[in-house]
Amino acid sequence: MAFTNDIEVYKPVKAVVPAPSHDSLYTDTSSIGGQPPYEYFGITTSKQVDGADHSSFNTESCKENVRSAKPDTSQFPDGGPEAWLVTFGAWLVFFVCWGPINMIGIMQEYYQQQLLIDYSPSAIAWISSAKLFMMYAGGAIFGKLFDSYGPRWLLLIGSAMHVYGFMMTPFSTKYYQIFLSQAICSAAGASCIYYACAGSTTTWFLRKRSTAFGIAASGSAFGGVILPIMVLRLIPKVGFPWAMRIVGFLILGMVIIINITVKSRLKHTPKPFRINEYVKPFQEPSFSLLTLSMTVFVFGLFVLYNFLVLQAQSEEMSPRLAEYLVPILNAASNAAIIAFTIIYGVFSGAYIALAPILIAQISKIQQIGVRSGALFLGVSIAALTGGPLAGALLDTDHGGFEYIQIFAGSMMCAAAGLLLISRAFTLGFTIAKA
Repeated sequence: MAFTNDIEVYKPVKAVVPAPSHDSLYTDTSSIGGQPPYEYFGITTSKQVDGADHSSFNTESCKENVRSAKPDTSQFPDGGPEAWLVTFGAWLVFFVCWGPINMIGIMQEYYQQQLLIDYSPSAIAWISSAKLFMMYAGGAIFGKLFDSYGPRWLLLIGSAMHVYGFMMTPFSTKYYQIFLSQAICSAAGASCIYYACAGSTTTWFLRKRSTAFGIAASGSAFGGVILPIMVLRLIPKVGFPWAMRIVGFLILGMVIIINITVKSRLKHTPKPFRINEYVKPFQEPSFSLLTLSMTVFVFGLFVLYNFLVLQAQSEEMSPRLAEYLVPILNAASNAAIIAFTIIYGVFSGAYIALAPILIAQISKIQQIGVRSGALFLGVSIAALTGGPLAGALLDTDHGGFEYIQIFAGSMMCAAAGLLLISRAFTLGFTIAKA
């Protein structure tokens, strides 16, 4: 019998502990030393080895060794034609999934002043909030399906639902019809596409993952500029129904390219559904704090998108200029509102880009889908309730926007603090980490 440091190895098996890859950095080792057998990093561990009891397995030492090991970057292409083609497809995904989100302010105004004039701002805000909820909460299902089956069917089904939702919007004249087409059908399809793409992109990059997601996330900004302006210019010329159809046809062309370019590097095998997979990540302080910070941030993030146009008009800004504030938000007195919009757009865009990267940094690559779903399931609660809560604050303030501003600002400041604490649990308080 031979022993290597703190890890017991049965010599005839000739087991070797390889340097763990990034995929293994966060494998749970808390049950090592339990009932045999448990396989971690190529070693089958057990209290019983060759009939003898060896219960002194040093779990903490193993954890420290694993966490301090450098990732095996050879497993990730980190570039090449296929990887960058996936990134291009991801850019289109961000365009078609998150770009339309920037139209919610315009649609809120249109519904409130034209189509749903008998409904309160809070009731109308439930449409956009439910849409955001569906996009985030869908990760709990679609993330798991990605881990098991890969992106292909998710992309095909999601593309069909997203386009169909936009094509049905012109025929929707009642509240429940708009809700079904936009908040359920289109949003579920967009969620399906997004989680398939986010998981796929992660499999191709390690060192350049932030760069790849940064490039992809810029598609959201482009979509947030182009789509609202396009709709604003089309409504006076062809009307709201045809404006929605044209957006639907644009999305159709892009999702065809997405289905051709986006694919996963991994071989996916079906895995049984276990509710513990969604609960277990929250036992990690870094993951729990990251989820909490992202959730709190969303309470304030999309309030501006909902009510910016209405506030600008209340400040006697011309309706035509006010409608362009959401595109300005994504491109980067009246002057004060425009300046704030640009600054907010520049910094808030980091949320969409950084969320998948931060999850990947503390997750096994084979579990990226289910862990993303667990995090965004929490975020979906804020996405669902944030808009209506802001609408209720608007009513409480008798049409004023001060309460909404205080609420949104407080939520985002609290989220920033929680994110710093989450980083401290993961890397400490150092400015840079080698």
